[in-house]
Amino acid sequence: MPSLRIRSWLLMVVLIVVVPAAACGETALPGTNGNAVIAYLDDVNYQESWDLWPGLGEKYQGDEPHGMLLTTYVNAKALEAVNSNASSMPDGAIIVKENYTPAGVLAATTVMYKKSGYDSEHNDWFWLKYLADGTIEKQGKVEGCQNCHGDVKDNDYVWTGI
Repeated sequence: MPSLRIRSWLLMVVLIVVVPAAACGETALPGTNGNAVIAYLDDVNYQESWDLWPGLGEKYQGDEPHGMLLTTYVNAKALEAVNSNASSMPDGAIIVKENYTPAGVLAATTVMYKKSGYDSEHNDWFWLKYLADGTIEKQGKVEGCQNCHGDVKDNDYVWTGI
């Protein structure tokens, strides 16, 4: 049986390391893989726990290629960058855009995920598009996304102002 000193030390480690992370509900950021990103978004319940893009409500007017109605969510890192008028999004920033038909039916979800070291040529953005049924349509270094968002590369590839 471990000594009282060892048990006390182990308890202290649990209290210092494990409990705070669990209490904060922290979930490690995913890798650059579509399934991992979708699982992460589900795990953090982004629709309930993240803010909408400041100044935009739910199902605002959009256009192609994303859809006629859009809802855009941002994680805390992205929100802080927007609110502070940062010149770029930080590592770990995630922007989730739900793409709806004119009838208000979810058609697809598109994601921009900033992952340091992923794609320096395109400011390290990982791109993802998945359909309402969860089928991944595009992921990774998606040329169409890079080209279109490249028109605003001076705004860190983000169309809506940072």
